[in-house]
Formats: sequence, structure tokens, C-alpha cells
Amino acid sequence: LFQADREDGSLDLLALLPLPLELVVVAKVLAHWLVTGLPLVLVAPLLGLLLDMPAPALGALAPALLLGTPVLSLIGGIGAALTLGARRAGALMPLVVLPLYVPVLIFGVAAVEAAATGMPAAPHLLLQGGLLLGALALAPWATAAALRQALD
Repeated sequence: LFQADREDGSLDLLALLPLPLELVVVAKVLAHWLVTGLPLVLVAPLLGLLLDMPAPALGALAPALLLGTPVLSLIGGIGAALTLGARRAGALMPLVVLPLYVPVLIFGVAAVEAAATGMPAAPHLLLQGGLLLGALALAPWATAAALRQALD
């Protein structure tokens, strides 16, 4: 997410802008989600139909992905910023972000499974919404702090 910007020097220029670095982080993570997460949200119900997923589960799949994928992008931004200067960033990043991905994935799968078995999916989706709000509140500042540390 930030490696190419660091290599060509544009990350230094982004840090020198009069805009807060947190706002730049939100813009980059939003662009990343629009390219990776949104297409997944749009295509997943069609793939669910191809895999003969029950109709109630299809109804919970899109909201679960719509709430979960931005959280994954925000957490990935933190991991990318933390491993920015590391030599083996490709091996280090999964160790940093996978423990943080697990709750998001568990609640998303639980929502779809609950809908498929006739149970309400709302509690799981509400927990995912809470994770999204927490990530929106904390991840930009954590990512910006890690970027500032990497630039020093």
C-alpha cells in the first residue's frame, strides 16, 4: 500500500503536505478498498448463486462483506505501514495482521452461517459494524504514526 510511494519518494512529499497524514492514509485505504473490496462485495452474491448458497445466506453475505472488507483494508494499512522499512516485510506482515483479521472473519462467517440456518444474522453484523467503527476511529492514526516512524 505504501511501498511504491516510499521507493519513489512520493511518501515524503505526502507527509510534507499541509493536510494531516491521517487524511492521506484514509484516502489511500479508501482507494485500496474501492479497487479490491468493493468488487468482491459486488461479485460474491453471484458466486454464491453459482455455488448454490441458500437464499437467506445470500442476503447476509453482502452486508457481511460490506462491513468486513473495509476493516480488512484498514488493518492491512496498519500492517503495511509497520513493515514499511523491514527487510522481510512479506514474511513479517502476515504475522502482524492475521491475528487482527481473525475476529472480522469469524463474525462475517458466523453471520452468513446464522442466516443459512434460519437464525438472525443481526448480532454478528452489529459486531462487525462495531469493528468497522473502531477501525475507522483508530486505524488512520496508528497508520500515520507508523508512517512517520518509517520516514524518520
